[in-house]
Amino acid sequence: MSAPAAKVSKKELNSNHDGADETSEKEQQEAIEHIDEVQNEIDRLNEQASEEILKVEQKYNKLRQPFFQKRSELIAKIPNFWVTTFVNHPQVSALLGEEDEEALHYLTRVEVTEFEDIKSGYRIDFYFDENPYFENKVLSKEFHLNESGDTSSKSTEIKWKSGKDLTKRSSQTQNKASRKRQHEEPESFFTWFTDHSDAGADELGEVIKDDIWPNPLQYYLVPDMDDEEGEGEEDDDDEEEEGLEDIDEEGDEDEGEEDEDDDEGEEGEEDEGEDD
Repeated sequence: MSAPAAKVSKKELNSNHDGADETSEKEQQEAIEHIDEVQNEIDRLNEQASEEILKVEQKYNKLRQPFFQKRSELIAKIPNFWVTTFVNHPQVSALLGEEDEEALHYLTRVEVTEFEDIKSGYRIDFYFDENPYFENKVLSKEFHLNESGDTSSKSTEIKWKSGKDLTKRSSQTQNKASRKRQHEEPESFFTWFTDHSDAGADELGEVIKDDIWPNPLQYYLVPDMDDEEGEGEEDDDDEEEEGLEDIDEEGDEDEGEEDEDDDEGEEGEEDEGEDD
């Protein structure tokens, strides 16, 4: 007969469980400390990678400059290149009023310059011919990123000619345009130069720097939808005219056949008369 199984008290069970918990917590704490050490190494490599990437960006930014300069010289040979590019860009065009477009017809060159260390900010320069709106030859806006990560901006003060301040006339043009276009006229594009309320979320600056400036030609070459629609209407008109011409030609042929039949009938009557 086998010996009876030993009974284990609840006190012994609890003490064993507490020991297992203590071991588990100790292992977890050690694991957390090791994770922290590994994470520090990852962060160190990330920081090193950022420094290396920055050096590469600075290198290629310098290499790109001669090509940007050459491109600007070629663009200068194309009238209204920049205003066409802005009007064709879906986000920028939404910010342009009628008088803004008129003013931008005098825009001859746009330049985006990233600061030498790149990460601290950039500047956008707009070069204008003599125009009836303002005295400035160049309008600029700069964006600066400080050490704390906050972005600030500053810009050229626009020297408006008498009665030509588009930022003050935006409300008047809105009333006029709303009747003509059946939608509200946007606030003047030039208010962008005076708006420094939230430089960190300046969408227009980011669009110009990151989307338009790298390849403005893609937006300059966007076909004008109005022209396409006009061409389509002309094609429809040509087809209708061709259709009408075909109908007229068929009608003329039918009339010709009827005339021939009438002539043959008259000749037959004359022959009968001669026989009699």
